[in-house]
Amino acid sequence: MGRYTDSVCRQCRREGEKLFLKGDRCYSEKCAVERRPFPPGSHGQGRRQKPSEYGLQLREKQKTRRVYGVLEKQFRNYFVAADRQQGITGENLLVLLERRLDNVVFRLGFAASRKEARQLVNHGHFTVNGRKVSIPSYLIRVGDVIQVKEGSKESPKFAEIKEQAAYKTPPEWLSVDVENLTGTVLAYPIREQIDTAVNEQLIVELYSR
Repeated sequence: MGRYTDSVCRQCRREGEKLFLKGDRCYSEKCAVERRPFPPGSHGQGRRQKPSEYGLQLREKQKTRRVYGVLEKQFRNYFVAADRQQGITGENLLVLLERRLDNVVFRLGFAASRKEARQLVNHGHFTVNGRKVSIPSYLIRVGDVIQVKEGSKESPKFAEIKEQAAYKTPPEWLSVDVENLTGTVLAYPIREQIDTAVNEQLIVELYSR
């Protein structure tokens, strides 16, 4: 299965809510969910049946995958890893997803969306503890320092990002130095610090069937 290349706004419409996949556009009147609040496709405006229990579980899993930009096989691997850890499986799953480098770059305010963060990481614009990392799924650890590469800091793109990051507040488990475009991982997030609007228990129930 390849990377999703269609309009990401269709994903929000399919889930019936904003997944904030396009950054600032999602907060404007141009948001597709605001303009067309029904699923995409020829039957999108037709009568919708009440979803089954399985349907609710499936939609929650798909929504979470889309929020974090993770493919099906990757997502299942995260679930298996979360299930093997001590603690609550659903919360472990969300923490693993939050620890992805592309998500951390987004949370630090160094990208307008996770999709943009993934692209910037892919292009080698970030270092972790002084070493270039171009793998979006790289899992950060407590104490890691994420920084925009020196050669990228003076580009017009990161000058714009610096201006935007100054108005954003990172979550409590991260600290950011906007002037130097540097972030530090203070701790792993706990569930109360993760604002992703998903019911992770439905995902656990789906994979436990």
